[in-house]
Amino acid sequence: MAGEQGGTTPAELLGVAVRIAREAAETARRMRAEAITDVETKSTDTDVVTAADKAVERQVVDALGRERPGESVLGEEYGDSAGGTGRVRWILDPIDGTVNYLYGLPQYAVSLAAEVDGTVVAGVVRNAATGDEWTATLGGGAWRDGRRLGGSARTTLDQSLIATGFGYDAARRRHQGAVLAGLIAEVRDIRRFGAAAIDLCLAAEGAVDAYFEKGLNPWDHAAGGLVAAEAGLRVSGLDGAPAGPDMLVAAPPAIFGALHDLLVRLDAAGGA
Repeated sequence: MAGEQGGTTPAELLGVAVRIAREAAETARRMRAEAITDVETKSTDTDVVTAADKAVERQVVDALGRERPGESVLGEEYGDSAGGTGRVRWILDPIDGTVNYLYGLPQYAVSLAAEVDGTVVAGVVRNAATGDEWTATLGGGAWRDGRRLGGSARTTLDQSLIATGFGYDAARRRHQGAVLAGLIAEVRDIRRFGAAAIDLCLAAEGAVDAYFEKGLNPWDHAAGGLVAAEAGLRVSGLDGAPAGPDMLVAAPPAIFGALHDLLVRLDAAGGA
């Protein structure tokens, strides 16, 4: 796949993504003390954005503009950049886990994925607090520190550790709490780390057995979802729907069906 502004093979795009994400993660880490004094809210009073979210997104967009002119960027803070004419679109979450960032909890990441003709083919998630980094290319596997990832070997839901997250809207949170109340007695335990991209990568490496969440946007799961899928997890919505805002479930095939069916019974995709 030859592109107008440079190669568009998954490996070439991943190289660009990794280099830019590492620089962006360093900016986020360096800016934290200053950035958390400049905080605004978005959809609700609990949905925060810091000066660093905006600065990191601008940095990545500018870097991509220099290195990959003509390609669009879909970012969390500024939306879809205008004028992109190429086959490649970049999908960016400048700081996934902004509330963790605000509180100094070490789970916040830069997530950057490359999409070619509508399919995500490369992605990197870098934890800016720790330097942990997960990468994947379509058909090339998922990796961390030179180790290929293969997900959890768990085979039963009752022994599975499940990660999830919650929305910002109070009505949605109430529904998600009710789902959690029905789920928790059917699994080993629940974890909530507060960064969807990292949750997906933890599921990819088997640090948790599976992950689900309602309300995710493309920048929340583009890179992490590819990492999970390339690690062998099934990543989708409910009842055959693609992963999206109604629901994303990422689980090894051995437990996906049981988790999926339980989430359907609990109406996990319902509510606000």
